[in-house]
Amino acid sequence: MNTADALRILETALICSPSPLTVRDMRTLFADELSADTLKMLLSQLQQAWSQRGVELVTIASGWRFQSRPEMRDYLDRLHPEKPPKYTRAALETLAIIAYRQPTTRADMEDIRGVTINSLVLKQLEDRGWVEVIGHRETVGRPGLYATTRQFLDDLGLQSLNQLPAQENGEPSAQLLEAMAQATQTSQVTLPDESAELPATTVDEIPL
Repeated sequence: MNTADALRILETALICSPSPLTVRDMRTLFADELSADTLKMLLSQLQQAWSQRGVELVTIASGWRFQSRPEMRDYLDRLHPEKPPKYTRAALETLAIIAYRQPTTRADMEDIRGVTINSLVLKQLEDRGWVEVIGHRETVGRPGLYATTRQFLDDLGLQSLNQLPAQENGEPSAQLLEAMAQATQTSQVTLPDESAELPATTVDEIPL
């Protein structure tokens, strides 16, 4: 299979897929005829090919997907001017605490914030699919341990929690709070990527 054919197949699959594709998905796409390294090379070429367009190819926690670039957001919002209610700062700060301190209990969050956390705040975050109870602390009452989900990483354009911005004087990053506030309006918000883009690689034929 030549490069052009493989790129066309991979590009089509990524555009048409309703959810991000993992490298394993892509190997299935090509019946395991292409190695993971070859697929990553193709993905790098696709990123380069789309670098000057309003849509970009990114890798997130769930895999690879095409998404609109941040600078396109103002234009796309005109197509859907009605937006869902914004999350309160209390909800965003609670989410940030979970993101940085997970797994953590409601009591831990209240100690950090210094105020009682309304149960509706946690329910709102759970309904959004950003946090979930992953277990219980073995103490009186066995309180639930909250952690962020893969959906949380996907909506912020992150591959892992290691990419969260550093805390500022022990407080949640203002950059993260702003990104989360934007992500409540759309799933196409991405934190600034400080890493360099993958270099493009040119090949004439793909080894099978």
